[in-house]
Amino acid sequence: MNPLFHLAFPVHDLELARRFYVEVLQCRIGRASDHWVDFDFFGHQITAHLSAEETAAERVNAVDGDQVPVRHFGVILPWELWHTTAERLKGHVSFLIEPHIRFRGQVGEQATMFFCDPSGNAIELKSFQDPRQIFAAR
Repeated sequence: MNPLFHLAFPVHDLELARRFYVEVLQCRIGRASDHWVDFDFFGHQITAHLSAEETAAERVNAVDGDQVPVRHFGVILPWELWHTTAERLKGHVSFLIEPHIRFRGQVGEQATMFFCDPSGNAIELKSFQDPRQIFAAR
C-alpha cells in the first residue's frame, strides 16, 4: 500500500461540512459520530471535527500574484481531472483564487484553484502537467 495522507480539521457545522464534502467535492463518507466524520478525499482520509471555536479568518501570503491562504490543505490531481473538477466546481463554490496556471513557463508550473468549505477551511486543488515538477527547485 502506498502511504496515504490524513488530516483533521475543525468545522462549525458538521451537517454543512458533510453536505459540502459529499455533494460538492464528491467525497465518500467513512466512519462518523456526532462530533466528527471521515471523508475519502481523492483517496486520502480527512476528518472534520466539530469545533466551531477553532474556525477563524485566514492570513494570506503573496504567491505569484495571488493572495494564498496560509492555512490550507489540498491535493495534487492528474492534469485532466483537475480541469474537469475546475469546470464542475464553477457555480458550486466561491473561488478565493480562480482556477488558473501559476508560474507559467517557469520551474514548478502548475494549475491551481482555492476555495473554502462552509467553515472557512481553505482548500487548494492543484496539478502539474509534468509530475517531476512537483518538488522541483527554481
